This record gives sequence, C-alpha cells and structure tokens, in this order.
Amino acid sequence: MAAAPPQRYLWSMSEEAAPDPALSRLTAALGALPKRGLPPVEAWNPPSCGEIDIRIAADGTWHHNGSPIRREKLVRLFSTILRREADGRTVLVTPAECLAITVDDAPFLAVEMAVEGEGEGRSIAFRTNVDDLVQLDAGHSLRFEQDPEGGLKPYLHVRRGLWALVTRALTYDLVDLAEEREIDGQPWLGIAAGGQFHRIAPAGPA
Repeated sequence: MAAAPPQRYLWSMSEEAAPDPALSRLTAALGALPKRGLPPVEAWNPPSCGEIDIRIAADGTWHHNGSPIRREKLVRLFSTILRREADGRTVLVTPAECLAITVDDAPFLAVEMAVEGEGEGRSIAFRTNVDDLVQLDAGHSLRFEQDPEGGLKPYLHVRRGLWALVTRALTYDLVDLAEEREIDGQPWLGIAAGGQFHRIAPAGPA
C-alpha cells in the first residue's frame, strides 16, 4: 500500500483537505529544531509573512481552515513557537518566517491544578492543555477579569506574554483559597502563593 503524502499525515484536517504551503513550512521547521527545551523565539527576527488560517478557540481547541486540528502532538509542537508581539498579535514564528494567527481568548487553557501548603508557603502549580507545567510565582502570576455575566475569569501567565485561561472548575477551587489583606490602606481579596499575593479584586465598598 502506498504511503500517504507526508503533509497529509502530519497536519491534514480531512481526507479532502488540500495541503497548506505555510503550514507545511512550519511543520518542516519544527522538525529541524532542537528537541530539548523551548525554542528561543525571542531571539528570532524573521520577516512578517502575513497570516495563516489558524484559530485557537476559547476552549483551547486549535483550528485550521475551520476544522479542528486533531493531532495533539502537532498542536503541542506549534504551541512552543507562539510569540506575543508588541502590537498585540499572536504569531507562530520560526527563524525564517512569522505568521499571525487568531486567538479567541487566550492561547492556552489551564486544566489541572495542584496545591501544597498554606499561606506564604503555599505552592500552586498548573498544567495546561498543551502540557506546560507552570508554578505560580512572581514571573508566573494570576490576573482576574470579569466575564460578560459578571463572573471571574482568572488567567495564568505562562511565558512570553502568553496567558492561559483557567477553567471554570479550577476557578472555583482558586476562589476557595482566597483571603483578604490590606494593601496600601485598601482591603483586597486575593490568593497567597509562590511568595506573592495575587490580587483578585478590592474587598468591601469601593
């Protein structure tokens, strides 16, 4: 039996999908990168090559040409070459090219959480949907926003200005850890972890 074309095996969305040259180049570039550690995307300065039809949905699912990318290994690989640009764009970058993608909310999703200890000595670690392991500390902070219904949306800083939306289930667990502290004369609700107090919102009347 003849083998399927390499591009289709690696990244096609369906049997009928036509190969995308840009995606093929990115896949080839990934294959040439060192296998250990994250690629040094901050050091790369390739020309901007426009956009590629890749979208990261709010639930963390990656899409190409409107169809979900079902190869989890490929998604994890692409996630290692994400970069946040100064103009707010999220791009996939290699030493040779830079391609903008669409991100509906955050590029990552925090899907698991482990908590050890209490108070100042508490340690909180997260796993993302692409298997990044992130420990909450000064360089990997939490920020909180409100959703349209008025609920909390926590985000975890993963790397390079890229954030992970914390799932709703984990949000409830985080809120259970909240405590009130006075900061600069104002009471705040927040979470102590990693030697930091991660503010959620002012406590009491504005």
